[in-house]
Amino acid sequence: MNDADVSKQIQQMVRFIRQEAEEKANEISVSAEEEFNIEKLQLVEAEKKKIRQEYERKEKQVDIRRKIEYSMQLNASRIKVLQAQDDLVSSMKEAASKELLHVSHDHHVYKRLLKDLVVQSLLRLKEPSVLLRCRKDDLHLVESILVSAKEEYAEKANVYPPEIIVDHQVYLPPAPSHHHAHGPFCSGGVVLASRDGKIVCENTLDARLDVVFRKKLPEIRKWLFGQVAA
Repeated sequence: MNDADVSKQIQQMVRFIRQEAEEKANEISVSAEEEFNIEKLQLVEAEKKKIRQEYERKEKQVDIRRKIEYSMQLNASRIKVLQAQDDLVSSMKEAASKELLHVSHDHHVYKRLLKDLVVQSLLRLKEPSVLLRCRKDDLHLVESILVSAKEEYAEKANVYPPEIIVDHQVYLPPAPSHHHAHGPFCSGGVVLASRDGKIVCENTLDARLDVVFRKKLPEIRKWLFGQVAA
């Protein structure tokens, strides 16, 4: 083989090696670009996911705040409604309390009522001797019915007539007036107690109104507002 053939063969080998290198370089370039695109896509998707999660988190926070605000407004409205209902019920009780003041104005009716209250108190206490307190203004009426009240109680309870001691030292408060608008008051009635003071029967008109009002409150609310308050 002469020098020309050797040179030709070397050139062929060089071209072949160069071609192989170029092809390999192209493969590497294509592969690198594919990996770059894949990695770029992954990064983009990761950022998108992060943005979506952040948006969802903030959206949930807004939704929670909205629900809290709605709940607070709803509770505030309920409180206002309940307060208005309580105010109305209180005004009814206050009106009824004022009506009680007229009961003692009719002495004939009030005298009979005092007797019934004393008899009822005696039946509750079932004591042979009791202490009675009344308003100072009612003293003469109370003393006028004691005998008949004791006899009626004795007949109903099938016992001897009890001893009733009227307290002339401590009286129940007087009816409310402009001079004592904010002090203790009593619209009428009596308070009976055992001699040792351990058993007390408060049978004033105000106490009976409180008992009746508490007992009838569910019915009153249902009548006023259409439902029984919890």
